[in-house]
Amino acid sequence: MERITWNQYFMAQSYLLKSRSTCQRLAVGAVIVRDKRMIAGGYNGSVSGGVHCIDEGCYVVEGHCVRTIHAEMNALLQCSKFGVATDNAEIYVTHFPCLHCTKAIIQAGIKAVYYSEDYKNNPYAIELLQQSGVRMQKVPIEKETLPTEQQILINKMLDKLESYEDPEALQLKEEAHKKFTLDERC
Repeated sequence: MERITWNQYFMAQSYLLKSRSTCQRLAVGAVIVRDKRMIAGGYNGSVSGGVHCIDEGCYVVEGHCVRTIHAEMNALLQCSKFGVATDNAEIYVTHFPCLHCTKAIIQAGIKAVYYSEDYKNNPYAIELLQQSGVRMQKVPIEKETLPTEQQILINKMLDKLESYEDPEALQLKEEAHKKFTLDERC
């Protein structure tokens, strides 16, 4: 078995964090890395102890959910809260950062932004990153980078679903097969 690249490894971590998101509109995950070590992670969701979008719906003002703190900001704030320096670090994000997160990333001294999916890539955000000398690189996630343990667990759950005659269970099984493309059983 060949090892995955560092970029794929850290991008996979951002996707794992994304699975904790409480946003119904777009789940996003972010990992801050320095010297090939993860120093913080974040996902988009509500303030600690607050109401979550998955519980009461999004609180949308002028096309934006004002309840949500973006994944990149949560990761940066985690560093701030625990006194971890971000200067010369890199950030791996499931989606291209918004303009506000881009400005925070630059101010935090992040030297590279790796993202997997385009999402309303703001031209001014791109310009700011270029002016600041922050590298940008698109790193599409390779589905086979999901951890083997995760694949095994998902396959066990899918096998269990096969024993149910419930139409909802069968629909969930189909959705999981499509999402995770687990044709080969571990």
